[in-house]
Amino acid sequence: MREFDFEVAVCAGLERDGKLVSRQLAGSIHGSRVIDTVVVEPGAEFDDRRRLTSETIPPRLLETDIGPGTARRPQNTVGGSGYARGAIEAGIDCGYLTRERRGGQEYVRATTRYPDRWFDGLVGIENKPDLDRPGELELQLRKDVSLSLFDEVWLATASHVTGAHLNRIPEGVGVWRVDPETGDRTTVREATPLDPKRGGIEILETHPGHTEIRTVTDEEKRKYRRRVAERAYGKGWRVAFPDCPHVEERAVAGVDGLAYCTRQEQFVRPADACESEDEGPEVDVDARRAEHSPWVRDPAGARDKQVGLDRYS
Repeated sequence: MREFDFEVAVCAGLERDGKLVSRQLAGSIHGSRVIDTVVVEPGAEFDDRRRLTSETIPPRLLETDIGPGTARRPQNTVGGSGYARGAIEAGIDCGYLTRERRGGQEYVRATTRYPDRWFDGLVGIENKPDLDRPGELELQLRKDVSLSLFDEVWLATASHVTGAHLNRIPEGVGVWRVDPETGDRTTVREATPLDPKRGGIEILETHPGHTEIRTVTDEEKRKYRRRVAERAYGKGWRVAFPDCPHVEERAVAGVDGLAYCTRQEQFVRPADACESEDEGPEVDVDARRAEHSPWVRDPAGARDKQVGLDRYS
């Protein structure tokens, strides 16, 4: 089975069950690991985050001292590079920052306190429909367990899972067998909770006779987990509908907003479009996400009120 179609089924089944789901996110701090699917478990301040913005807040802003109190010069907090400028503009566009002018100079401040406790956990899922074609599956999962960036790591497959398969899957990784037609999950092996609050060892490269690793501190992991959660919240897992006359909207597990090409007989991304000058259907995938998931589209925002000089309630 094609991996993208299987990934769609996994994500749809999770969203049907009320989960906040995203896909294809960076799953390593210094390496190049990309995790197929991420589930964000809500925390005590989840509603505060939902009221703030529907987009990803640039992580660079959250790692500075920009808050709702004192207005600050952007270059004094994030620097003056083009990347830093882009982060400031993105923060303003999404409603997290507001811009002020004083004496011809630009200042910014946060519109509200960032709710650090908005997520309580991260679940990383590797999708491998056919275990008889594992590729680098074992190494990928070893990287995930060693780093322990996620609270749990799972392998999702459409294959019948044998004892031989389980012996090749690193200890601690849970295994789901997923029905690609319905998105239903059957637990073959429970995941062992990892410890993302402690430092970890990141496996960068493996060579005959030696492995390149890098030590990761608990603070690095804390910041990167927030980055993953933010990216997951803003991105989601659906893709835009391609301009293809053979594409129609279909549902998996009762969850719609998925582009299916009747000519190719598979779910498709924009790059998969058939060669044609005709346009495809217009489907608002953000509206579908808002309908089926805890994500809130275009919230009103949560601006604090100033109650004193450089003090906010």
